[in-house]
Amino acid sequence: MAPTPSDSWFCLTGKRQIGPLSAEQLRAAVAAGEVRPETMVRNAGGSHWCQAAQVPGLFPSRLAVPPERPAPSPPAEPRPTSQSRPPPPPPPPPPPPPEPKPAAEFSIRVAGADRRKKSPKANRSRRGPPIAIYLGILGALAVCVALVVVILNNPPGTETPEKRPVAGVPKKSAANEPREKPEQKEADDPGFSVPAWEPAPIDGSGYNRTTFELGAPPTPRGRIDELVFAKWKQLEIEPAHPCSDAVFLRRVYLDLLGTLPTVQEARAFLDDKSPDKRTKLIDALLERPEFADFWAMKWSDLLRVKAEFPINLWPNAAQAYHRWIRSSIKNNLPYDKFVRELLTSSGSNFRVPQVNFYRALQTKDPKGIARVVALTFMGCRADKWPEERLAGMSAFFSKVGYKKTGEWKEEIVIFDPHKTDAPPPSPKPGPKLPGEKKAAEKKAAEKKLAPVPPPAPVFPDGTPVEIAWDKDPRDVFADWLITPKNPWFTRNIVNRVWYWLQGRGIVHEADDVRPDNPPSNPALLDWLSEELVKSNYDLKHIYRLILNSSTYQLSSIPKSKHPEAAAHFASYTVRRLEAEVIIDALNQITGTTESYSSIIPEPYTFIPETRRAIALPDGSITSSFLELFGRPPRDSGMESERNNRLTAGQRLHLLNSSHVRNKLRGGPGLRKLFGEGNASENVYLAILSRPPGSGEWGGGEDLAWTLVNSTEFLFRH
Repeated sequence: MAPTPSDSWFCLTGKRQIGPLSAEQLRAAVAAGEVRPETMVRNAGGSHWCQAAQVPGLFPSRLAVPPERPAPSPPAEPRPTSQSRPPPPPPPPPPPPPEPKPAAEFSIRVAGADRRKKSPKANRSRRGPPIAIYLGILGALAVCVALVVVILNNPPGTETPEKRPVAGVPKKSAANEPREKPEQKEADDPGFSVPAWEPAPIDGSGYNRTTFELGAPPTPRGRIDELVFAKWKQLEIEPAHPCSDAVFLRRVYLDLLGTLPTVQEARAFLDDKSPDKRTKLIDALLERPEFADFWAMKWSDLLRVKAEFPINLWPNAAQAYHRWIRSSIKNNLPYDKFVRELLTSSGSNFRVPQVNFYRALQTKDPKGIARVVALTFMGCRADKWPEERLAGMSAFFSKVGYKKTGEWKEEIVIFDPHKTDAPPPSPKPGPKLPGEKKAAEKKAAEKKLAPVPPPAPVFPDGTPVEIAWDKDPRDVFADWLITPKNPWFTRNIVNRVWYWLQGRGIVHEADDVRPDNPPSNPALLDWLSEELVKSNYDLKHIYRLILNSSTYQLSSIPKSKHPEAAAHFASYTVRRLEAEVIIDALNQITGTTESYSSIIPEPYTFIPETRRAIALPDGSITSSFLELFGRPPRDSGMESERNNRLTAGQRLHLLNSSHVRNKLRGGPGLRKLFGEGNASENVYLAILSRPPGSGEWGGGEDLAWTLVNSTEFLFRH
């Protein structure tokens, strides 16, 4: 008996049989793509499996029927013996399109209960578009930040150093402009040309070169200039013109005092018509107390005056050490005596501050001391020396000893003639039984560490020396170092002073003296060294020689594109002000103060708010502003520790921070400038140490904010 067709159907997906399904559900599965033409299906009323494409009316007639293949389930019924098959019945009319709801029900039923809850991976794929949107937003923000940094570092419309002064004041909006302004020619006008060294405006801003330099070329004024000018002539380098009085005034105040001139000081110097006023100003500044403050800061960086890790001087010792350094500079202690006291002193770190030289170290072994001595007083990085050379120099410091006292954190530095280099103790073993512990202690008491004799002392120039056992080797080394014939001692310090004043050493870097880094002008370095010895190691004499030279008083606007122009000081080196100098300048201009403190180590250290940043005695005493603007950590004593590069974060702090804005808005110093005489001229003299040019104008807090954010304020030039 033939089977009776039914309205229920089964289908195979993989190896799993799904059903029964109604005809409507089957058509919905076809529409949803769950059932394909090659899917095997079977009517519930029979046992014969066939491809879904062979079911009449299930697929559109335009789809080709794939060839029939045997069903994988129970064998089909016997086929008729006749060669021809009866034609299939005519297909029924296509049913109406299925409603969405049955399709959804069928999809759920076919998928099974195990697919109703998607896996975490599927859920993550569903959340793909929102994550992509978030990533796109983050990418757009990154691009915006990059554009802000580029704009801040390279503002549009800036000119090259040859075509503009060091900095310019941005123009104000048309609403704030005066009704009548002098007509100015545009720099990009082809018919406009700047007459040679005439006060001609540049780029319509009202600036002219005479604001920053004089019209006449430089002339030699001493031996320094003769040696430098000879190099220029040899290399065919055209030097910059001499700087203007206003530029010299600001430059020498910053280089000697780390301080801006006041409005009264600036106006008095600029109004003075005497031809020797620059020399008089240099002599006066060398005697001011700010000179000792500023150069004590420089030497504290070099000598690592810091209470906390990794130097660990402790606050009492750090402040005593700083007081001794400042007093030595104020009293103009000869440089050879200054160094001898640092190298040979013994005593308490609280009562003999010089001995802190042997405590302000990351490592107190003889080689560590030798490295610091070579870097500080010879300008050499001993890490690059051969091991034998470093070992020979370290022998001079092998008898340095340290003793504790009953006073908290006090330490005595001594000469210990019986000190030997013993091998480090072996690491402690793990816990032992009582019997084993006693045996180990008895064995350790019997076994003594064999002392290791120190290496033979050899001077860095290769000369060996014999030292009596009861003589302090530090005295022997100091005698060798300070001798006038020593090739390192005097050359190192005059090179450092030149670097501090000019922004670039004759040997550059100033603390990297080595045979393959020769001086750019050996004759100049030798002459300065001889002058130091002739003056009985008077460093102020070297300051005067350099500051009074035409080389120092050149403009910062270069005239030569020669690749060696900077190395031979053909123009003054432009460089950013130190962090301490910037915050002191802001406080002086606005009449405000700053808070400095150190909470590590205990006891906490708090400094009176009237103390200037250049006078801070300890590298651990700081503020967020000093940290942001690159104050050195004083860990190694290298010049490169101080970071004077202007960053985007520093620009944003000056532009937008409430710290600077509150100083400008509420500072009594600015209010006083606004209320006395010509307010605009007062602000220019207070911030830039010069009067405004013909095209410069403005007033109030906006003008002060603009000038404080200008390159001319932030840089030495």
